Amino acid sequence: MKKELFQLVGCLLIACLFFQCNGERKQIPAETEVLAVEPDYNDSTQWHISDRHHAADVFYIISTEIGDTMMPDNTVYHHADTYADWARTPMYSEMIGVDTLISGPLNFYTPYYRQCSLQSFMNDSTLEARFPVAVSDVKKAFDYFLKNLNDGRPFVLAGFSQGAMIMLELLKEMDATTYQRMIAAYALGTNITKETLAQTNYIVPASGESDTGVTICYNSVRDVNAVIHGLGDNNEISINPVNWKVDDTPAVLITEPTPLLPIDQQKKDTMTVRLDPNTHLLLVDGYTATDYILPLIGKEGNYHSREIWLYRDQLRENIFRRTVCFLQPSK
Repeated sequence: MKKELFQLVGCLLIACLFFQCNGERKQIPAETEVLAVEPDYNDSTQWHISDRHHAADVFYIISTEIGDTMMPDNTVYHHADTYADWARTPMYSEMIGVDTLISGPLNFYTPYYRQCSLQSFMNDSTLEARFPVAVSDVKKAFDYFLKNLNDGRPFVLAGFSQGAMIMLELLKEMDATTYQRMIAAYALGTNITKETLAQTNYIVPASGESDTGVTICYNSVRDVNAVIHGLGDNNEISINPVNWKVDDTPAVLITEPTPLLPIDQQKKDTMTVRLDPNTHLLLVDGYTATDYILPLIGKEGNYHSREIWLYRDQLRENIFRRTVCFLQPSK
């Protein structure tokens, strides 16, 4: 795997996000808000697709890659414009970066959508007002995927951060026939609350490394005081992605700490990763990088921006393992 692609996923998780948000923090009157045209998922430009001719697919929902963006006429976008380069460029970076890191031999499908800006997550009322647009787009994209792209194959659902939140909405509305083809769902960097669990029978907590039809969730922190609202503070299910256990058995993770430097220019960290059964947080000890804090909503010691990077090898191998178990169940 080329080192440039490892660097790329770092840019998608922090650098592009900061670039979009930096300098756009002033309040702008609500009447100047603009909502971009709805994506047409019959249009190939609204997708990133890697068709590897595999027997199973990954449907991935990208995380927050844009901030509030002002146009020259002083109108502002709080959602992405999926036809405009200012939004498409950072979203595309995440698409190809995550595809490279976790999909392995599986086919990879990910839609552009009118995601909420990072500023939308600064309070619950703003998010509640803006989130439905993003959810509506992805629901339509997933329906198009099932009817026109998937061709009846088993699939993995995956989403990170805002994408994981939307993925949970897909699970709430999933029918039994579709669920029977779902290999697993990876809800990375989000809360799965008691309320969410009560709204669907199709969020089944993973209990090991190879069970299928299950949901994988975790949120990484240095200690419990570093939790961010909505990112593990009210989570009901979790699993350790290093040893795939749901108890507090510690696991050793040895990997490069940052995606923002070439692999050959950094030393590997030796980390201990342990699941706290009381808070369902993933406690990480031994992480040395200092470039991980999210703009606007981040906290020191909260490793939200690294949820894919740190466990990239484990995720890729686990997606493949669960897929094999689904396609070739033991008799």
